[in-house]
Amino acid sequence: MSELLRARCLVQQCVSARLQVVLPDIQKNILPEFVQIERGAVFFVCFMKDATEADVDKLAKSVLNVRLSQTEDSKSTSVLDLPGDILIIPQACLGGKMKGKMFQYHNNIGKDAGLDFYAKFVDLCKKYAAEHPVWSLNKNLKVLSGTYGIRQVYSTETNGPNMHLIEL
Repeated sequence: MSELLRARCLVQQCVSARLQVVLPDIQKNILPEFVQIERGAVFFVCFMKDATEADVDKLAKSVLNVRLSQTEDSKSTSVLDLPGDILIIPQACLGGKMKGKMFQYHNNIGKDAGLDFYAKFVDLCKKYAAEHPVWSLNKNLKVLSGTYGIRQVYSTETNGPNMHLIEL
């Protein structure tokens, strides 16, 4: 029997990335707000309906420690060892499965549980980054996140389309 997919994270290396986290509302006089990182990685994350809290922890450790980033001398390293900034974006579309000419999202986690798991994932990434030895050398390391459940404007600059999919 094949194991069920519980989570996906697409990791994209970047030179810089910018994400809108507050939608503008002219009637309420709300301006858009953005977060921005410099060199580092963007984590697009999605949890499936069979995900557990243990999966959230495992995914956070995996994406922070996998050696996908490049040092100045082209050695593979983790984003934490660059040092590099991190931007975490909720991405429910990663849970989709193509059926015919359409995508279906029946395997995605429910909205409330998804929000909870996303918040835990962000908190764990911040916690593990703060515990990492490089943190003491790079106190300016940023771990920023998007807003769960809204459409977000995203832009990035890369030095190559380095994207990797991590699945649990």
